[in-house]
Amino acid sequence: MSEVVILSEAAAYRVKEMMTHNGEEGSALRVSVNGGGCSGLSYGMGFDKEKQQEDIELHQHGIDILVSNEDASILTGTTIDYKESLMGGGFTIENPNAIASCGCGTSFRTAKKEGTPESC
Repeated sequence: MSEVVILSEAAAYRVKEMMTHNGEEGSALRVSVNGGGCSGLSYGMGFDKEKQQEDIELHQHGIDILVSNEDASILTGTTIDYKESLMGGGFTIENPNAIASCGCGTSFRTAKKEGTPESC
């Protein structure tokens, strides 16, 4: 079975910087899937100090990662990276389960879950 979420070293470095900047040391990175966006589903990332009973807990590059069991099937094999360019930097998410995404790249749908599409 493949890892639910794969966090690159560059993404982990940036997450650690953000944790320090926001006073979130000791927190985990929560990766989630929410309804909405043009294609029906959107990604969420934030800091969480509490693991829920239904969470899967991962440890990569010194970062604790939490994913709910409900979101795990949608996210399995997803890679989160951080890329810098002359125009700035940002996280990129590559999800092998996504069969469609919107033009802005922030929402998607899978073969098994469409979510709740909204107008752009």
